[in-house]
Formats: sequence, C-alpha cells, structure tokens
Amino acid sequence: MAKIVKGSEKSDLVATSGERLTGKELGTAVVTTDAFPNPGLPPHRQRVTDTNPQRLARAARIVAWLFYLSIAGSIFTIFAYMFFPIEDGSTTSIRLSTLYIGLGSAFALLAIGIAAVHWGKAVMADKEGVDERHPVRGTDETRARAVEIFKEADEESGFSRRTLIRNGMIGAFIAFPLPAIALFRGLAPMDEDPNNLMKHTFWKKGLRLTHDPTGVPIKASDLTIGSSVHVIPEGLLDLPEAQMLDQKAKAAVLVVRLKPEDLHWTSEQRKNWSYDGIVAYSKICTHVGCPVALYEQQTHHLLCPCHQSQFDISNECAVIFGPAARPLPQLPIAVDAEGYLVALSDFDQPVGPSFWEREK
Repeated sequence: MAKIVKGSEKSDLVATSGERLTGKELGTAVVTTDAFPNPGLPPHRQRVTDTNPQRLARAARIVAWLFYLSIAGSIFTIFAYMFFPIEDGSTTSIRLSTLYIGLGSAFALLAIGIAAVHWGKAVMADKEGVDERHPVRGTDETRARAVEIFKEADEESGFSRRTLIRNGMIGAFIAFPLPAIALFRGLAPMDEDPNNLMKHTFWKKGLRLTHDPTGVPIKASDLTIGSSVHVIPEGLLDLPEAQMLDQKAKAAVLVVRLKPEDLHWTSEQRKNWSYDGIVAYSKICTHVGCPVALYEQQTHHLLCPCHQSQFDISNECAVIFGPAARPLPQLPIAVDAEGYLVALSDFDQPVGPSFWEREK
C-alpha cells in the first residue's frame, strides 16, 4: 500500500525511515505502509556426512587421528629439547634446537586447529537457527532453556557420545602444554650470578677500540665531528664463534664525536672518560636489551628502534623519552701513544636491561 501526498500536506508526515518531510519540499512523496518482507533462511543443504553414515564415521576417525597427531607433535617437541641441547652455544646447535622445537610446537597446535575445524564442519550437527536477542535478563524459563541448549549442543556435537574424538581432544590439550613445561628448565637459576655476568664484559684497560665487524683499530684522528662508529674490543674476533657472540652481545659499543663544548657533564669523573669530544656508550638498551644504534646528528640523540627510548649523548646519555629506566653505561676511553682509541677500564655498571642491575 502507498499514499500520494502533495504540497503542504507533507509537513505533518513522517517517512517510514523516521525522517520528517517539510513543507519546503516541492512535488509529491510516496509513503509506504508495507514492511520489508523477511527473506527467511535459504534452503538447507545437506552435507555428505549427513546422508552417508560411512563418511560420517570416516570424518570422526580423521578428527580423532588429528588430535593424536597433535599429541605426537607435543612429544616430539619435548624430545627435540632433550636431544638437541644448546648448552655448547654453537650456532648449529641453536639453529637445530630452534628448528625442531618450533616445528614440533607448530605441528601440535596446527593439528588441534584442523581437527576442531573438521569436527565442526563434518561431524557436528548441521542446522540453521535463529537466536532472538532480548535487552533484559532472561526469565527463569529462558535460563532453563539455556541449560537445555547446552545439553542439545552436547548431543549434536557428540562430545559425550563419541568417546574416540573426546578422548583424543582431551589428550591433545593435555599434551600440548607439556613442551612448555619442559622448556621452563631453561629459566632455572644460572650457575653464576647474573649481576656479575652483565657487569663484567670483554673490555679492560688498554684494549683498543676496533671497527665492527672488521676488527681494525680506530685512531682518534679518523673520526670527524658528527660521525658515529660501531665498535668492538680488540681481540674479540679471535675467540671461538660461540664465545665471541656471547661476549659481543655485552661489549658492543657506539662511539660518537661531538664538539667538546657540546658535552655537558654532571660529574667531574666523567670529564676524563672522553677524548676531545669523542665518547663511547654501550649499544645495549637499558630497557630490554635491543641495539641502540640510530643516531640523530643534529640533536645528538640516540634512538632505540624497538620501543623508541631516546638517549641524549651530549648529557651523559640520559633518558629523555621512552621506557628505558637509566642512561646507557659509558665506556671510559683515552688514546695511546700511537693515537689509537683505547679503553681505560670496563663499564662501571652492568650493561643491558635494568633488571640485571637489581640488588640481591
């Protein structure tokens, strides 16, 4: 049904969408009185497993076997952790351990996911339903009906009835966290106090500062104002690979040259830790240990790319932004008789995240 309205008659009418028509509008308006028909649900399309009991049983077995494969993946992860240890610290051991543990964990989780999807698409009851929403708390009858729905869902999914699938799923979910429990062993207390491990690095008095990764010594005259150089201790590259990487992770340093008048010191001691505007600071961020190597020449700021902590090199690498809790440790430097930059000592505080600086 529709009504034709002309001229000023439109001023008192409201369109079905809720918009009021004003007398300023010219012409005619059509006001419909029929509601939009409910299209309903499309015809139900049965699956193969709905009409073929053999295919249904086969699908149920596939779901169960996927859960059992997940259990196998979890067990494989535990064995990979046991038989591919990384205690020696070699690159090969780390790669193999990471590869097999990752593959086992991924396979265990993937099998659970595929089993859950296949269970829902091929085994569970397939029918359409309409759930009417209510703005207030349901009545006692509605709440009782909710309990019945849970029972019906259990019956339709076959969770209680299909013991093969149920037991496989329970076993998969029990086995999946086991590799994580095994991996917790790596979080056990270390043989040595972490404070000592992080406080003492490869640096010591008289060691020359060398380019990373070539190991070529650096002369003070090689650095121009505004330049920044990635530095490692002299002799570090002569160590075995695993030991070299471990020491480099703590001893990495960034050397920057500023105008001497741009450096501001809050302590008299630190004035002797630089040479003609050349300063050296640890590259290891004091937040979570990321490499701080993005240097902004005009502002003398260092940026950590991980969480955007910023440090002011001109002011003892003080934190000016971000989550870092303390300045970057400074490496005291000088020059030797040949003009090469050398360390005066090791860092005076632990390098890396502030966690390692805690007192015990």
